[in-house]
Amino acid sequence: MARLLLVDDEKMARTLYGDYLRGVGHEVTAVATIPEVKEALAFGRYDVVVTDLILAQGDGMEVLQHTKAHYPGIEVIVITGVDKVDPAVRAIKSGAAEYLVKPVAPEVLQHAVNRALATRALLQENAALRRYVSLLETGQRISTTLDRIRLAETACAAFLAMSSASAVMLFQADGSGRSRLLGTQQLNNPEQEAALIAFLAPRLGESRELRVLEGLPGIHPLALLVPAVEGEDLLGYALLLYPGSPPEGIAEATSFLARCLALALRNLGRIAEVEDLAYLDDLTHLFNTRYLHLVLDREVKNAQQAHGVFSLLFLDLDYFKSINDTHGHLVGSQLLVEMARVLKGCVRDRDVAVRYGGDEYVVLLRGTDSGGALKVAERIRRTVENHRFLAREGHSLSLSTCIGVASFPEHALDKATLLDLADRAMYRGKKGTRNVVYVAAKDLEATPPARHSQPTGS
Repeated sequence: MARLLLVDDEKMARTLYGDYLRGVGHEVTAVATIPEVKEALAFGRYDVVVTDLILAQGDGMEVLQHTKAHYPGIEVIVITGVDKVDPAVRAIKSGAAEYLVKPVAPEVLQHAVNRALATRALLQENAALRRYVSLLETGQRISTTLDRIRLAETACAAFLAMSSASAVMLFQADGSGRSRLLGTQQLNNPEQEAALIAFLAPRLGESRELRVLEGLPGIHPLALLVPAVEGEDLLGYALLLYPGSPPEGIAEATSFLARCLALALRNLGRIAEVEDLAYLDDLTHLFNTRYLHLVLDREVKNAQQAHGVFSLLFLDLDYFKSINDTHGHLVGSQLLVEMARVLKGCVRDRDVAVRYGGDEYVVLLRGTDSGGALKVAERIRRTVENHRFLAREGHSLSLSTCIGVASFPEHALDKATLLDLADRAMYRGKKGTRNVVYVAAKDLEATPPARHSQPTGS
């Protein structure tokens, strides 16, 4: 059964055609004027409009054009008593499904309605298929994005398009019941964004159910919370913001996109794990030389652009070979691990501590000139000197270190020269008293020791 709107200004025609169509099971609403047509279409749901071409006020072409402009999913059949080609061509070009000439036999009208309904069903199926294909393509773009910034942009745009939301916020879960903001779109007010984050932080939790949140601050009082779940793991959320109730029929599409987002977040996590393996020293879990060169390139570039400063400390443990020879390489490895912990305890979280190789370490001190670097180096030297290594293991070993200091831009403007100067300043201490800190000079070999070095310690 279909719902039909019958338009004819002649009562007899409305009754005759209405009886035809009701007799085969359709639900028919009959009207006589164009204002009645517009009102019926505005407040009712119809599958097909059957309209006479000539009406007392206006004509069927206006009915056809209004229907196609505002309700493109409704098929229109035009009936006329004028047996001419031009009106038929105009009607078909304007989107009419059928053009029938009076008198219209019941079976002909019924056949036209059936064809119109079949066309409508096919068009709806094609539209649904296009939406499904678009959803799959969008999901694939999300799930294969391996850059965090691009993922936030791509996923936000997809959720906005598929959900008709006013704004969207994406959160990444950390596995401990907390979430951090991944990205937003259409939230152009930083204060509003901060208020929403403060409101949402205690409410996200570990919910895995699609649910509506109410009472949000700002111009979006309602939100649809869509969890991003992959397997048994909750990896994040999409929060779709609305000024009123969320539209119906979006749960399936948004849940699919959330699963794609979860897969992308999973892949980003795996990449981070691989990067950790690539950039961490196996023994000490400090960064390795591969990461040092990567971060130094970035630091030099940033410092050049912002006229910033940073320093390098190059450390070498004194007489470490004798510890290996006396206590064995296993104890030596344990000592290197404990030295890494001591070293990290002497610098800030923002600084980068690296195991350079063997018993050598490098520290990158961000935003620190040579004066500040000298103080940090002396703190490290003194801490190592006073520390008793492997005391819990029953060894209580004493150790000292030589440290070389080089700073950007004071001593050099490129990575290789900075590393070389810090290394050579450290070796200056190795050739002398040891357990000492030296600040590099640009021309270490040509300058007399008293003029190019600043030793400290004993």
